[in-house]
Amino acid sequence: MRIGFGYDVHAFKSGRKLILGGEEIDFDFGLDGHSDADVLVHALMDSLLGALSLGDIGGHFPDTDSKYEGIDSLILLDKVCALVKEKGYVLENADMTVVMQKPKIAGYIEKIRQNLSHVMKVPLDKISVKATTEEKLGFTGKGEGVKAYSVCLLKEI
Repeated sequence: MRIGFGYDVHAFKSGRKLILGGEEIDFDFGLDGHSDADVLVHALMDSLLGALSLGDIGGHFPDTDSKYEGIDSLILLDKVCALVKEKGYVLENADMTVVMQKPKIAGYIEKIRQNLSHVMKVPLDKISVKATTEEKLGFTGKGEGVKAYSVCLLKEI
């Protein structure tokens, strides 16, 4: 068994779509980043890569490479899952938390879980997604951006 932890953060930016877990969230701002800036998927990928000591997403998909500009992070997640399988592991479970003051995403969580389950080719009950605020503290509490945490457990095939 291997455990991995991932964390990512992005600031809000006008003129972009807000994408979390591959789902477009109805909001006035999106997240700033080279790809689609899907902070939740980025944290998940880092936890998967970290579990196998494979570095982080910046090493695999650098923001200096134009082929990743604006890319759907679910495409990158699929590539990370292929690496996990290639190394002889499978996801046992992943637990993620999105931290943001607004918008509220409770109504999107099941669709996000379904998106991740589909891309990762694992049963839905292996994917947990939660959301919380920071009670108006810090940059997320002030509505300046979003952060996400992920932990995963991989088992050898």
